[in-house]
Amino acid sequence: MKPMPSLLSPLLRSDTQGRILAALYLFPERELTVARLAQEAVTSPSTVTREVDRMVEGEFLNARVSGRNRYVRVNVDHPLFAPVAEVVRYAYGPLAILPGVVWGLKGVREASIYGSWAARLNGEPGPDPSDIDVVVVGDVDRMAAYEAAQAATIACGRPVNIRAVSTQDWREGVDLFLKSVRGGPLVRLPLTPPDSDV
Repeated sequence: MKPMPSLLSPLLRSDTQGRILAALYLFPERELTVARLAQEAVTSPSTVTREVDRMVEGEFLNARVSGRNRYVRVNVDHPLFAPVAEVVRYAYGPLAILPGVVWGLKGVREASIYGSWAARLNGEPGPDPSDIDVVVVGDVDRMAAYEAAQAATIACGRPVNIRAVSTQDWREGVDLFLKSVRGGPLVRLPLTPPDSDV
């Protein structure tokens, strides 16, 4: 199946490429196996291998083999490292950065990106999203959610809004706002950190 073109950053070939780059460029200290990278990019290892081969050939990534595993990390010495990292952070940073923000909030049972950013990732055309909207469900302190949103805004390079709602309110969905959020595109955020491959 041919990957959908990227609506979050038309400079990139696909959302899959954006996810792969985000997992590597936004955490340059990480070294990931191809299998782990496929898991984080929500794609197959064969797709990751094709993308990695192209980027290793262009010296954007470094790769090494140990046993049966191929390990990949970003080449921070490449002259285009900083500008590529900035494009990736702006377009796909929420996928890589926001899970870590959510892990730091106590009482979260579920978390999703909603609104225009989620719509673009789900293939709905439209203008570049001006901000990132996140709903966290559970017994979450609103001040902690506000502080997390401020930190995420700095990390993502654009405004991040985090709205905390109770599990009961989310489940019942009576509120018009929550009905709208639940009825629109959602991008679920994982609630546990991935195992490290470093």
